[in-house]
Amino acid sequence: MKWIKQIFDCFHAYKQWFLIFITTDLLFIFFAWLAYPETFKVLVGLMIVFTLAMISLSVFIIIRKQKIIEAAFEDFLVEANETNEEILCRLSPKTYWPFIRRMGSVIRSYQAQLNEQVIELTDYENYIEGWVHEIKKPLSLMTLVLDNRSDEMSPLVRQRMIHIRDQMLGDVGRILYFARLGATHKDYFFEPIDLLAFCKQTIEDHQTLLDESGFQIQFIGEEREILSDRKGLAFILEQIIANSTKHVAQNQDSPILKFETVYDKGSDQTILHISDNGPGVPQEDLPFIFDKGFTGRRGTCTRQATGMGLFLVSKMAYDLAIQLDAKSALGSGLTISLIFPHVKQ
Repeated sequence: MKWIKQIFDCFHAYKQWFLIFITTDLLFIFFAWLAYPETFKVLVGLMIVFTLAMISLSVFIIIRKQKIIEAAFEDFLVEANETNEEILCRLSPKTYWPFIRRMGSVIRSYQAQLNEQVIELTDYENYIEGWVHEIKKPLSLMTLVLDNRSDEMSPLVRQRMIHIRDQMLGDVGRILYFARLGATHKDYFFEPIDLLAFCKQTIEDHQTLLDESGFQIQFIGEEREILSDRKGLAFILEQIIANSTKHVAQNQDSPILKFETVYDKGSDQTILHISDNGPGVPQEDLPFIFDKGFTGRRGTCTRQATGMGLFLVSKMAYDLAIQLDAKSALGSGLTISLIFPHVKQ
């Protein structure tokens, strides 16, 4: 089939020359019929055999040359340097040389710009990661002061300071993860995790954020064991918790954050529903809440909304093979479902 396609493409590319060749043969056949009627059949047979032989030889030579040009062109695309450009020019018809040289110049220009951008991006990532590690030093000092000097400050001030510290740690974690989004190697370690117990532990680690907003926490369902990466799953839960605390409805007396585990027998999957009773998300915004930088109408209610938290959740969930689903309506809260893959032990 490949040879048939190559022959067909060859005929299609050089159809005008083959048509001229066949027309010339027909003209000479007509002349042979007029001049040599006695030997007309013999002459026609010889001309047909000669024509078929010449066409077959031409097609073979064209296809062979096209393969050589194709190999040179692939080398040129991989590395559009002047050496590969000259090799391609020597193998190609001379009328194509100006186009090849212009194409090589454009590719090399774009490649130089791309290399500069890669260097700038690498420097930026290194700077962000360095800044994150540097900012952890004053945060550690803040933690040390809060632990050792708590008797010198009022409970309210200490609670507010812990709240601010936890917010800063969450922001630093988001920055660091975002800077590492394009990393080739990621150190995930998948292990069995008791889902509800893990959610409770994550809540304890971020209790100050929830206390500041007055959240009540509810756990519903039976304990289910899933297979995932602890750090990655903790990051997902942290961002969803932070998202709920940022979007507490104004004058809301009793905000609630609910964690519910469900087992779907049909698909043999464990599902974790994380729900709040906040202002909810309009239906027209719901399909875009995991998009980068999207805040929507809900984001206009608070200056803290950046549209990055749920975007990073979607990226981490993709890495961990966790499916995400979101359901909401304006004024009825938001439910984000984590659908864990079924893994055979």
